[in-house]
Amino acid sequence: MKKLPYGLSDFPRLISEDYYYVDKTRYIELLENQPNYLFLLRPRRFGKSLFLAMLETYYSVDYADRFEELFGGLYIGKHATKVHNKYLVLRFNFSIVSSNPDEMEQSFKTYCSSTITRFVKKYEYLLGSEIWSELSIFNDSPGLMLDTLARYISDNNCPHIYLLIDEYDNFTNTLLATYGTERYRKTTHGEGFIREFFNVIKAATTGPDAAIDRMFITGVSPVTMDDVTSGFNIGTNISMKPEFNSIIGFSTEEVRQMISYYKSVGALPEEVTVDDLLEEMRPWYDNYCFSEDMSDEHMFNSDMTLYFLNEYMQRHKPPKMMVDTNIRTDYNKLRHLVQIDKRLGVNTSVIQQLVVEGKVTANIAQSFPAERMVDMENFKSLLFYFGMLSIQGTDFGSPILGIPNLTVREQLYTYLIEAYRNASVFDMDMSQLSMLVKGMALQGDWQPVFQYFAKELERQSAIREFIEGEAHIKGFLLAYLGLTKGYIIFPEHESSKGYADFYMMPDLVRQPEIAYSYIVEVKYARRNATDAEIANLKAQAAEQLHQYAADEKVQKTKGNTELRLITLIFRGWELECFEVRL
Repeated sequence: MKKLPYGLSDFPRLISEDYYYVDKTRYIELLENQPNYLFLLRPRRFGKSLFLAMLETYYSVDYADRFEELFGGLYIGKHATKVHNKYLVLRFNFSIVSSNPDEMEQSFKTYCSSTITRFVKKYEYLLGSEIWSELSIFNDSPGLMLDTLARYISDNNCPHIYLLIDEYDNFTNTLLATYGTERYRKTTHGEGFIREFFNVIKAATTGPDAAIDRMFITGVSPVTMDDVTSGFNIGTNISMKPEFNSIIGFSTEEVRQMISYYKSVGALPEEVTVDDLLEEMRPWYDNYCFSEDMSDEHMFNSDMTLYFLNEYMQRHKPPKMMVDTNIRTDYNKLRHLVQIDKRLGVNTSVIQQLVVEGKVTANIAQSFPAERMVDMENFKSLLFYFGMLSIQGTDFGSPILGIPNLTVREQLYTYLIEAYRNASVFDMDMSQLSMLVKGMALQGDWQPVFQYFAKELERQSAIREFIEGEAHIKGFLLAYLGLTKGYIIFPEHESSKGYADFYMMPDLVRQPEIAYSYIVEVKYARRNATDAEIANLKAQAAEQLHQYAADEKVQKTKGNTELRLITLIFRGWELECFEVRL
């Protein structure tokens, strides 16, 4: 049985030690038909490092004698291009560089210098030993080392370089998130060491005998590249090209094939079907799209998919935590970059809109500097690059960006709640709320949950300025309920049929003891609304609730729980609760 490559990005080891590999080698042909210097952005933990390791193995002269062993069973092994194993591959991984501003420059220089030194040692038999005397003068300056190396290769008719840079913006993003724009600007602007390094790279790709013949850079956002290159002109950005939508991550068919394989070798329970597992994973890990022209082609996050299968194969049931701890850590880092202004301004309103409606319309910016990240359109673009939004279609020529899955939605709930808290607008005791939701799940005591919300809204008057009206109240409830255990919250926009406001689906896989499930409709009326107006709202709600209750998804997922239909009518800030009988 092939081993599952969870957490593994060493391509030669993956192949030689018989790990399962989702074949992405067909993209080599497509990449070679692009300009020589390429730039690809994808969210963290999406499989970029493994893809770069595959490119290194394919193009490096070091692996020429192992070509058949490593690629013979893959697409490119049967469709090899003329330049396979023809390059000296210089590969950097900038995630290794320290993000501490007091250590960063030295860490960057030490790492890059040692990487260049290892490169020269590896390829000395092709470069000639004379290279050492020229390099030794610049040991403490990786920019000058790289410049010297590039000139030497050009002058001595050596094989050319294929430059790979993994996570080019990792340490700068962390710097920006932790220490702010001022420290970040000192590092990336003017005579900063990063800008100097990329200037050398740019020079080494210029001219008829350029030493760097091909280049492939990966990262998460365009911000640092824009800042260090004064305009994002170091390479062709292929991030949103339709032909590369599925270059990173797993397609539905690729996941299906993987599950089918592990079913066929007995690694998964016989009674569980391929479709069962796909449907279990899809709401959490699927629905990423990176091109407007490919909105019907959704990708699974590869790392999260492998995490799930690894857990399932060991325990024969889904993991207790559907979100990998490593993924959650990454999102926690991102929240500092997702700058929610302390006055609950425009960017908080974007998060609020996403929580309530599930989508926004935006023109995705392919380039913007750090100081412009808080501009609304750039902020939406940043959420897209981080994988917190995905292309779901177009609206009059502009991309519609939606929340891809439950993993991301949970993070957005967290960001919104933190925004309320940081702005000193609202803070709720989550332990108290969780205890009340437990009673709701096990004993059917649903009224105390919503009464607690209403009491806190009344008591903490500052919040009312920001959430007045039905939509904002609904978003508020979604955010807080979405972070409690026991239920997976599906808002109205998830049903695509416009029934009631949200379905509290019991998470029976992880909490099989849950006895009650709920569909909730929220209505908002003026403080002076008449009894007749309230009665009309109740009637509307009852109709919507009954429609949702009959939905196939609800009937399929509620299990043996008792389904209860709840109407919440806010008359100003006074809450009236009603249960609608099935």
